[in-house]
Amino acid sequence: MEWALAGMLLLVAAFLLSGFPVAFALSGGALLAAAVGTAAGIFDSSLLPAIPSRLYGVMTNETLVAVPLFVFMGALLERGKISEELILATGGLFGRMRGGLAVSVCIVGAVLAASTGIVGATVVTMGLISLPVMLQRKYHPPLACGVITASGTLGQISPPSIVLVLLGDVVGNANQKAQLSLGNYAPDAVSVGDLFFGALLPGLFLVGAYIVYVLIAARLRPEWAPPADSDEDISAGKMFRALGAPVLLIAAVLGSILAGVATPTEAAAVGAGGAAFLAFAKRALTMEMWRDCMMRTARVTCMVFAILIGASIFSLVFRGFGGEEIVTGALESLPGGAAAAFWAVMALVFFLGFFLDFIEIIFVVVPIVAPALIQLGMDPVWLGVMLALNLQTSFLTPPFGFALFYLRGVAPPSVKTGDLYKGAVPFIGLQMLILAALWFFPGAATWLPAQIYR
Repeated sequence: MEWALAGMLLLVAAFLLSGFPVAFALSGGALLAAAVGTAAGIFDSSLLPAIPSRLYGVMTNETLVAVPLFVFMGALLERGKISEELILATGGLFGRMRGGLAVSVCIVGAVLAASTGIVGATVVTMGLISLPVMLQRKYHPPLACGVITASGTLGQISPPSIVLVLLGDVVGNANQKAQLSLGNYAPDAVSVGDLFFGALLPGLFLVGAYIVYVLIAARLRPEWAPPADSDEDISAGKMFRALGAPVLLIAAVLGSILAGVATPTEAAAVGAGGAAFLAFAKRALTMEMWRDCMMRTARVTCMVFAILIGASIFSLVFRGFGGEEIVTGALESLPGGAAAAFWAVMALVFFLGFFLDFIEIIFVVVPIVAPALIQLGMDPVWLGVMLALNLQTSFLTPPFGFALFYLRGVAPPSVKTGDLYKGAVPFIGLQMLILAALWFFPGAATWLPAQIYR
């Protein structure tokens, strides 16, 4: 069985490397392996009729309805120029301090992360607006690029986040499976809301770490982040207009969950409706822009669900080959116990982030390893937050870091690709530092959900 499982994984990897779409590589490779295994008498083909019911379960999963709603909300805010106003206002507020422009980019990234959650839109917008200004004011190119790409990825850890929505569903199912294996037939549910509030404090700590690094770099290497020579004053009214819309939307989405009047899926509808209202009120979108937002939402949603369907078929065949028992046994047998198993999984996720998209890792890897880790005593909410932080690094790690590609597409020719890579390294280190801190202080991820839902 171990050799058959290894053969299936190699077959899927070969399909991926040949350029097949991920969804078809997962499902096609798994079904082909199942056919060979059935012919060899080592796979129970009676599992395959369960595929239609699994696909029906995917398409009727109410939690995943939040995905198109949050994507639509982010697309509306990005096309509505809200992010552009925010960048200009905060840039004028902090620009006259050493490293102030970089600090403003971190703050804007945090606000946009909690309102749009779309990495590509945030990185491209800040790259178009902030990067030329930072280079004009003689900022060190790697520092400028690193701040923009890292701040743009905050949308993956700051709620509401597509990563947290998907992880919440997967970790919730993994927790239920693990508890049933342990003999607990009435386990406490783990929801997307748990991960939203669990990730809130670590996300703020990460923003703070970025800002502290920028200020230290500006102090130790003053020529890297010179202050602006502008005397422009930012009025309170201008700051209110820039911050009002995203802060109001954040309060509506997270506040409705916190008040207990809406589930995360319903809160996603509140966010999408609020973004549409703001776009109408500001008259910021033309009919062509509305159409573009809807088409973008449809494309992202189709991609997510296609990968989820492929991963569902893959996981069924993986289970048929005894994969879950093999993984659980391998993790339990590692010297060092639960800690060694956890960090081995973290190392695997970090390594896969160099080559795979976060959606593929969530749907393929997490359902395999999460039940085993929860059985070893890991808190599911804490585990979900740790995985989200780890997955965030996949946007910065070469060669396929998507945030690096986004910025490369809008950066001026004077910015070299090496500047992007060098600038990302310190921020990857900061993410790893926060990851290590949460290992020693897990309460930073579990305290707030416990207070809210107790």
